[in-house]
Amino acid sequence: MLTKLTLKSKLKIKPYMDNDLLIKIGGEAGFGIMTAGGALAKSFSRAGYHIFSTNEYPSLVRGGHNVVTLRVSPRELFSLRKGINLLIALDKNTIDLHKDELLPKAVVIFDNEEFSLGKEDFKKPVILCPTPLGRLVKNGGGGILMRNTVALGATCAVLNLDFNFLEIVLSDQFKRKGGKVVRENILIAKAGYDYVKKNFPKLLSFDFPKLKSQEMLVLSGNEAIGLGAIAAGLGFAAIYPMTPINSLLTFLAENASKFGFIYKQPEDEIAGINMAIGASFAGARSLVATSGGGFSLMVEGYGMAAMTETPLVIVMGTRPGPSTGLATWTEQGDLKFLLNASQGDFPRFVLAPGDVEEAFYLTIEAFNLADRFQTPVFLLVDKYLCESVQTIEKSKIKNQKSKIDQGKRFSGEKNYKRYQLTSDGISSRAFAGQTYFIANSYEHDEAGFATEDPKIRVAMMDKRMKKLALAEREVPKPEIFGDPNADITLVGWGSTKGPIREAISNIPSARAQDEGKYQISKTKLNYLHLNYINPFPTEAVKKILERAKKIVDVEGNASGQMAGWIREKTGVEIKEKILKYDGRPFLPEDISLKRRDPARHPARRKGLPLK
Repeated sequence: MLTKLTLKSKLKIKPYMDNDLLIKIGGEAGFGIMTAGGALAKSFSRAGYHIFSTNEYPSLVRGGHNVVTLRVSPRELFSLRKGINLLIALDKNTIDLHKDELLPKAVVIFDNEEFSLGKEDFKKPVILCPTPLGRLVKNGGGGILMRNTVALGATCAVLNLDFNFLEIVLSDQFKRKGGKVVRENILIAKAGYDYVKKNFPKLLSFDFPKLKSQEMLVLSGNEAIGLGAIAAGLGFAAIYPMTPINSLLTFLAENASKFGFIYKQPEDEIAGINMAIGASFAGARSLVATSGGGFSLMVEGYGMAAMTETPLVIVMGTRPGPSTGLATWTEQGDLKFLLNASQGDFPRFVLAPGDVEEAFYLTIEAFNLADRFQTPVFLLVDKYLCESVQTIEKSKIKNQKSKIDQGKRFSGEKNYKRYQLTSDGISSRAFAGQTYFIANSYEHDEAGFATEDPKIRVAMMDKRMKKLALAEREVPKPEIFGDPNADITLVGWGSTKGPIREAISNIPSARAQDEGKYQISKTKLNYLHLNYINPFPTEAVKKILERAKKIVDVEGNASGQMAGWIREKTGVEIKEKILKYDGRPFLPEDISLKRRDPARHPARRKGLPLK
């Protein structure tokens, strides 16, 4: 649902670049859709192209429709876009669900021996590429589930992508299963490639320029978080499975022995956060990860970490709520939850990366803040960022061990007091076994002994709250993209970063191309990106917004939670909002096209559903 967008004109729009493609692969769960999408993304990356992809799947134990959408371009990409240039349908359901997304002259690869299709089945002119996927697999000696592999070969042929790139990716992907499996997959993929080259030699005119191979990584947000945690010196992680942080769990579990940290899968989220607090108490940099429902169980442990001043990084991968909500879809609905979780007043640190690069660096920053200020720190992400995959230059992911800040440490003081009052609110931190001390979840004095003395209570509360005041003075200024003299300033946080950057950068609109319209507007826009949520860059944000001619808030929730937080911190009220909360991620077109306010729609006033 989109509300309250009042931009008076569309953004500047230009036609699609011939080599900026949108590819969708769909089929039933178990068909290897995610595997196929990953292999295709890596193949384009090896050829020197930038990619951005994301996946969709229902909340089912088995079955349901899975789909991967992949965008490919010779330039850097920040998000997906509307439309499909190439649809790879491994079942008829994929056609039924996605045919309306096809752009004119889009190509459809399908198994013509499984189901029939004609151009009359589509509203727009399309190019059909019937390929007997099942028969080609059978002829190659493979099982029916390998239709995804033969479809990959067919796709490379349609797009004139050198088959060698796919061959290298398949070799890497299946090498653990042995040479026989590798050869079988390459053979079957080549059969699809050769079939299309032979039978449809002039099917498409996609003219992909030959690029020099670049050293690029293909990373999801979860993988970037995992790499950032390792670079930060991760010592312990405890994660109970929950969408959308499951791939972070598997990444850390697979790499624990290689990088020398401990990974534990606890029996539930309560055990997970308590394990991590214990590991941090013993001196390990510790991490837990969950989603809203899981964190609801962790709240008591979170408060204990705050009171005992125990460093901890909590990765919060949000999805739509309340309750189970939409378990495998995306939303930014938990910001207020984190800013107010657990009882009482204490510093609540929240960082919100907007892309893969920020996910890496802000994970390192989260560990540094946790250690320096001796407090839990949230890394707030959502399903879209967690599971989306994009290319990033290898040089941008560097070893950050030299930048690790472990904060004040015990240095052999006599008469050591764990919670000694200091001017900045931060005491020296000892680990279990270094010296005798008490860590108490009850209100306590400097030595850690429980107390209900009102004067000590005030002193300890002031001590803890000083940390946030100090952090706010040191928080970096937010980044601004776009025209410095903008007519409209868009404000966003987290994963809205990519779509907004695309929208203000005159990126072609799929809908505009669909309609054959390329309208030009003189509207100047810029974008204020917020990733330090608390501590918040209050003065910098206030100055930027007070200078802005018009402000529009862009968020993936129903209530404009960031707009409310900005008003609380700065006094600036943002009245215009673009809010999306249907479980689907923002696309540039959601920002660049006019929408009516559902609350003011005549049907809504009558209690009727919107058409």
